[in-house]
Amino acid sequence: MATKVKKESAKAGTKRKKTLVIVESPSKAKTIGKYLGSSYKVMASVGHIRDLPKSKLGIDIENDFEPEYISIRGKGDLIKELKKEAKQAGKIYLATDPDREGEAISWHLAYLLGIDPTSNCRIVFNEITKDTIKNAIKNPRPIDLKLVDAQQARRVLDRLVGYQISPLLWRKIRRGLSAGRVQSAALKILCDRENAIKNFTPEEYWNIIAHFKKGKGFDAKLSEYKGKKLVIRNKEEADKAISELKEGTYTVSKIINKERSRKPFAPFTTSSMQQDAANKLGFTTKKSMMVAQQLYEGIEIKGHGTVGLVTYIRTDSVRISQEAKAAAKAYITEKFGDKYAGNNLFTNKKKDIQDAHEAIRPSNINLDPEQIKESLTKEQYGLYKLIWTRFLASQMTAAVFESMQVVIENGEYGLKATGSRLIFDGYQRIYATNIEEDKDKLLPELEEGETLTAKELKGEQKFTEPPARFTEASLVKDLEEKNIGRPSTYAPIIATLLERKYITRQKKTLFPTDLGFVVTELMEDYFKEIVDTGFTADMEDRLDDVEVKDLNWKEIVRDFYGTLKEELDIADKQIEKVQIEDRLTDELCELCGRPMAIKSGRFGEFLACSGYPECKNTKAIVKKTGVLCPECGGDIVAKRGRSGKIFYGCSNYPSCTKAFWYKPVDRKCPQCGSLLLERNSKNAKYICSNEKCGYKE
Repeated sequence: MATKVKKESAKAGTKRKKTLVIVESPSKAKTIGKYLGSSYKVMASVGHIRDLPKSKLGIDIENDFEPEYISIRGKGDLIKELKKEAKQAGKIYLATDPDREGEAISWHLAYLLGIDPTSNCRIVFNEITKDTIKNAIKNPRPIDLKLVDAQQARRVLDRLVGYQISPLLWRKIRRGLSAGRVQSAALKILCDRENAIKNFTPEEYWNIIAHFKKGKGFDAKLSEYKGKKLVIRNKEEADKAISELKEGTYTVSKIINKERSRKPFAPFTTSSMQQDAANKLGFTTKKSMMVAQQLYEGIEIKGHGTVGLVTYIRTDSVRISQEAKAAAKAYITEKFGDKYAGNNLFTNKKKDIQDAHEAIRPSNINLDPEQIKESLTKEQYGLYKLIWTRFLASQMTAAVFESMQVVIENGEYGLKATGSRLIFDGYQRIYATNIEEDKDKLLPELEEGETLTAKELKGEQKFTEPPARFTEASLVKDLEEKNIGRPSTYAPIIATLLERKYITRQKKTLFPTDLGFVVTELMEDYFKEIVDTGFTADMEDRLDDVEVKDLNWKEIVRDFYGTLKEELDIADKQIEKVQIEDRLTDELCELCGRPMAIKSGRFGEFLACSGYPECKNTKAIVKKTGVLCPECGGDIVAKRGRSGKIFYGCSNYPSCTKAFWYKPVDRKCPQCGSLLLERNSKNAKYICSNEKCGYKE
């Protein structure tokens, strides 16, 4: 009996210790924990656990820009828990995100937990599936200090700009403002575009279109005169050309038939996903990243358990693994046939880009969006379908078109007509494009030398258009093309510009505010390099060189700070207090009779008396809907709740408390006579304000 107890005691003493795995987010920890089982303990750092202090600069400039990291306030209990579990663990794996930021978080965790960063303590994975997680556990590596240094360089540079220029803006313009290494360059791009629009002078030009009778009829556009491109600039020139064309004869001089193909788009990078989600789903960049993160970290899918649906969502790369290519080819062949399976090669824009990540793609191509739709929210389904379809299309064959160009001569004038038709849909079988030239536009059978009769000849007056204002999608595209910032920074850059009231968003369009112009002008005058797009792009390349070419990160900071310090000293001495002119309204202050002015505050714009500080009267800006309250006859106006959400209530509040979440319209419900509300959803444009009625249209 004693021998048996001894054996059991020895067994308990040699009980195998658990392996501790640390990730960034609790939802990711939950997903990975299910894959690894009971011999592993998976915990989350909940993002950064150690960072520069918020209360001061936190960089020892005298000691070669050494960062002064501290444990983040509020994470004391979590750090204690991590240290406790680390002491009890047999092994520790740091499994934070596979990018610079994630590498730096692992480095900070290693410091706090006493882990040697050169030991095989770091594991990375591009997708959260059972096989990839288990494979990552088998292939640990040391922390990549080049990636850590690249992140430190960005963090220190951003802190030097933000914490040294922002206080200057507070003193000279207004409290609560900020400047940023990338943010300020992005704001200048928006201000430059707005100035280009304001300074644009439209130029008149004319199109002359001939409509011919043959077949179902077709149009040809006047394009040449004496073999050279023709631009008609006014009505006199248009009338002259029309008159001469009417007197002449139209003859088909040349017919060019050829096939053209359109290759599919590359699979998504972070920026192209943000652009497509903005254009097709109406997502902001912030929303795109939030929903994509959910898809990456794992969602409970009926019949499959918790599944990470897409690969890592912060990437510049369009590379696809051989396994993913093979899986896509098998799926395409089975669903559509061999002729749809392509062999496309996509290359990254930057030759020396770190290619550790793949493009964004589904983790399992066999999880069709339609099959798992009921397990996803509307936003998750929309974005997953976009990623799934884009990836699958990228692995399919090109679409093939038969195109026809006809040149028609009339004296010394030349007109052109083009037509095309789709003869093989290829990737367009699943991925619709809105490209105008891809739409079928058929021309009748024509022969060279054939004479045609114009049924109609008309001139269309046109004017050149100013450049379009930026949307979030087009700004992201422009930032990427100019090499400003990185995919992970686009969403926070735009969010910061909106939060600081440097720009506003009206529907999808971004507009710089007066404050945005003032800040940009000051930055242009005193900190030229920071708002210069060329300098910002060069700096991005140098920062990339820290990880790609082993450049010393402190050398970059030293070079940058020398100029910044000189500019700060000059700016502080020379800049006078900036007064932003009030935007006066026609509304008069009921206390003193002076005009009310539009001011910007923490919760948006409001009205304040222009007689401040003598008169301190303020009130909300009331936007009337043009609809009268059904209870008391007062105006229904737009209001903002405590949460910031817009609702519609009676102007006679508090005596009348009638309110609606959706905008009322001046129409009655045909069923019960209550007001109709503007819903603009997929299922209904209008709904009845009477919940018991249920009418919608």
